[in-house]
Amino acid sequence: MGPHPAVAAIRLAVRRVLHDVLTEHSDRVARSVTHATSSYSAYSASPSRSASSATATSPANPVSAGEQPLVLVACSGGADSMALASALAFEARKLSVRAGGITVDHGLQDGSDLRAAEVAARLTALQLDPVEAIAVRVGRGGGPEAAARDARYAALDDAAERYGAAAVLLGHTRDDQAETVLLGLARGSGIRSLSGMAAISGASGRYRRPFLQLDRQTARKACMVQSLPVWDDPHNADPAYTRSRLRHEGLPALEKALGKGVVEALARTAQLSRDDADALDTWAADADAAVRDDAGQLQCVKLYALPPAVRRRVLRRAIIKAGAPAGSLFARHVEEVDRLITSWRGQGAINLPGRVEARRQGGRLVIRQG
Repeated sequence: MGPHPAVAAIRLAVRRVLHDVLTEHSDRVARSVTHATSSYSAYSASPSRSASSATATSPANPVSAGEQPLVLVACSGGADSMALASALAFEARKLSVRAGGITVDHGLQDGSDLRAAEVAARLTALQLDPVEAIAVRVGRGGGPEAAARDARYAALDDAAERYGAAAVLLGHTRDDQAETVLLGLARGSGIRSLSGMAAISGASGRYRRPFLQLDRQTARKACMVQSLPVWDDPHNADPAYTRSRLRHEGLPALEKALGKGVVEALARTAQLSRDDADALDTWAADADAAVRDDAGQLQCVKLYALPPAVRRRVLRRAIIKAGAPAGSLFARHVEEVDRLITSWRGQGAINLPGRVEARRQGGRLVIRQG
């Protein structure tokens, strides 16, 4: 008799990601060996090198490059991440993958350090190695939710670098994706925000989200049938947090008004929006060079000729390149700069985040730090 359907579903989702990680790792090893072999051949073929000196300086043994890749799971102790940790532990034993776990203590609740230690012990009991509980200091920028997220990802990035991890798995589900889409819609942030969370993100595709096609209930059921203890973060039920209100009030109200299937529809919207946004970003990247003069300045006439969605992406790229922090640059900022192109009435410079300013000058759009 096979595993419970919920357990089978989470394991299959993780197995697919691990196969991708292994394929990418094999490709990197192959490229490394090819490069090392080519370099060594060129080195040893040089008439100025003796056989002994060539041997002494030959590349490292390629066998060392065959070390199993390490995959970490970010685990809060909640049902989603515990289900993910258990699936990673199970699948990694069947594949050539090392599996470890990281839990982050945000220090926002009494006893959070004890909770983090307990989660780390659960990860160790699953035979994950390495396992680490990391305490972080949460700032205040962007609100409590954003500040906690920034601190968490900084800690995960640091851990991935220290351990040389090939990937970090995150337990975001289809329900989380639906919430993210609605939050983006409420902000009026455009199609990129509506695209929600990517299955692969971060530096070099570090972060992987295997559960974006699975609902939250599947993860919870998998924990229950495996007798995995889980911790329900009280912040997730605190109406002081926007996502919590959306989860417990907004989405249920939408399902009551529109019927079941809202979460699935929002998740599909995210994928469709992501596909469109990726295509527009590619178009904008190609258009960027075409709208500049020989000195690299943006030409207003050529910008005006672009479709609005492409033009605004070109402008956003240019503003960020000039020094504006991407996280502080909103749609309204880009729209103000866009009006220098589409509604030119002699207006002055536009002040942007990061002490960047944009002004129209002699038919050119000049964007630079003040």
